Amino acid sequence: MINRPHTIRTISVLVKKELAAYFNSPIAYIVTAVFLAVGNWLFWKPFFLLGEASLRAYFNMLPWLLLFLIPALAMRLWADEKKSGTIELLLTLPITDWQIVLAKFIGSLIFIWFVLLLTISLPISVSGLGRLDLGAVIASYFGTASLSAAFLAIGLLVSSLTKNQIIAFIGALAGCFLLFIMGSAFMLSGLPTEVEAVLAYIGLSGHYYSMIKGVVDTKDILYFLSFVTVFLWLNALVLSWRKQ
Repeated sequence: MINRPHTIRTISVLVKKELAAYFNSPIAYIVTAVFLAVGNWLFWKPFFLLGEASLRAYFNMLPWLLLFLIPALAMRLWADEKKSGTIELLLTLPITDWQIVLAKFIGSLIFIWFVLLLTISLPISVSGLGRLDLGAVIASYFGTASLSAAFLAIGLLVSSLTKNQIIAFIGALAGCFLLFIMGSAFMLSGLPTEVEAVLAYIGLSGHYYSMIKGVVDTKDILYFLSFVTVFLWLNALVLSWRKQ
């Protein structure tokens, strides 16, 4: 029987290990710096032409930046463990596969949310130039945090399927892209109504764009929670197959 306090301590150690790996990695800093620089440049370049104190354009663009940021950060999560051989030691710890996956997910998500927190300079700057809708900004950040969790869950699963980081990056990028655009209007055009409704619900984009409009609906929150849970469960399933 697994001792619960010991399990919690083990998960905490694994979470700290993931965070340390990010904060000690020059690649993580480079990817973060590029993400912030490109995001700021793409936002401020047309900002004064629009003449509106709004971050809507930034949050419309953000998913496309996250499509590269998160796979780049997630590609090493399992691939690196496989390449170095530490995955065998990790799987012998007195905790379940699900708990190991959860620890990796939480550690990585904390770092990604930290990166998103660094973008707080944008709403601060825009609020100094005009009246900013604070409620819409908060809802947009909540939607972005939810989308980041979904992208990370995809990246974590893909990384568990290979020990090659480049393949893990490309696979995660493709998976995130396909699941994001699945609910887009141009993807649904011409499809039967029933199929359109299913794909619109499964696709990430519809739920994300609903949130950045300033409306945080319970159904969107439940969707993201369910989406992340399914992909983490699949990740734990991959680990259990590895033990057989």
